[in-house]
Amino acid sequence: MSKIVDAKVIVTAPGRNYVTLKLTTADGVVGWGDATLNGRELAVASYLRDHICPLLIGRDSQRIEDTWQYLYKGAYWRRGPVTMTAIAAVDIALWDIKGKVAGLPVYQLLGGAARDGVLTYCHATGEDVPALLDDVAAHLDQGFLAIRAQASVPGVDKAYGVPAKGEFYEPASSAVPEEGHWDTESYLRHAPQVLGAVRERFGFDFHLLHDVHHRLTPIEAGRLGKDLEEHRMFWIEDPTPAEDQSAFRLIRDHTTTPIAVGEVFNSIWDCQQLITERLIDYIRTSVSHAGGITHLRRIFSLAELYGVRTGCHGAGDLSPISLSAALNVDLAVPNFGIQEYMGHTEQTAEVFRSGYTFANGYLHPSDEPGLGVWVDEEAAERFPYEPRYLPVNRRRDGSMHDW
Repeated sequence: MSKIVDAKVIVTAPGRNYVTLKLTTADGVVGWGDATLNGRELAVASYLRDHICPLLIGRDSQRIEDTWQYLYKGAYWRRGPVTMTAIAAVDIALWDIKGKVAGLPVYQLLGGAARDGVLTYCHATGEDVPALLDDVAAHLDQGFLAIRAQASVPGVDKAYGVPAKGEFYEPASSAVPEEGHWDTESYLRHAPQVLGAVRERFGFDFHLLHDVHHRLTPIEAGRLGKDLEEHRMFWIEDPTPAEDQSAFRLIRDHTTTPIAVGEVFNSIWDCQQLITERLIDYIRTSVSHAGGITHLRRIFSLAELYGVRTGCHGAGDLSPISLSAALNVDLAVPNFGIQEYMGHTEQTAEVFRSGYTFANGYLHPSDEPGLGVWVDEEAAERFPYEPRYLPVNRRRDGSMHDW
């Protein structure tokens, strides 16, 4: 038995706030887990530090499934982003330990590689269409085979996914939520023109994606999807809020444009109907927000039965630990689709040292035992936590809208 003898929570802000869990066994093996929940980081840190870490001391680090069930069923108050992110951090760290003990990368423990690399998509943005086209060209030159395209919408301030010129995109940027304004009709007129301009200049020899970010009603999303059919989108992402899974049936009735959703999901129950009724094409749950590798595999196994492919969320507000865990799952599952890759700041790289690599449009996980990511704790101390919140949106009449 390899008992856990120490559990430590590290909160650091190297450009963004991250919460990291460090588990240490009696044999001196260290496992790292990502517990970051953008804008609610300290809630997860407290959940771990005050409620979970004391329960881990003395437990067998090799009993991953038992520990997952213990933390999930033992909480009684199940699911939710805080609980599932905390469980995910423990689960990821335990898989990291298991790989190191076995002397194998985690994907080998999941059945080995089912592909030679992990197809990834990047983010191209622009304050206007010419700027977006320049950014798409730059990413194609870097070897990307799939690109998410976002541009500012005329008359809408603080467009989603578009950073200030020359800056790294960080939506959680202030101690109180910034307020933006939204106009659906302007967006619905503009988005097809933007994506059409990308196709007109660069053609169809790469995958084109677009994030709607939960901002449309189902019938509006159906209209957008139909308008984009000629541009042969890889997907439109999060077209409508997903609390009502049956709402996606209306979108399906109006367009053949593929649909991706799930970055805010925390469990298999959040997407059960979407998958079993084939209302989506890609499930985007992230390893750090949906209970870790153990639970993510359950979601992906269900999706495989219904022809739904994976498309893991991989924004920069998840640490390199999370990305590495996702890549290990991506490499092993049969129904893999694509992996988001936003990248991280140079400051983040000072704290999180990772072994994964990018080449010719594909990411490759490290072949080091475990996840191939480690944390410089001294560097982490140089970047103290900074309160930051994600923005909120209001319509032109001042009422709240989905961000």
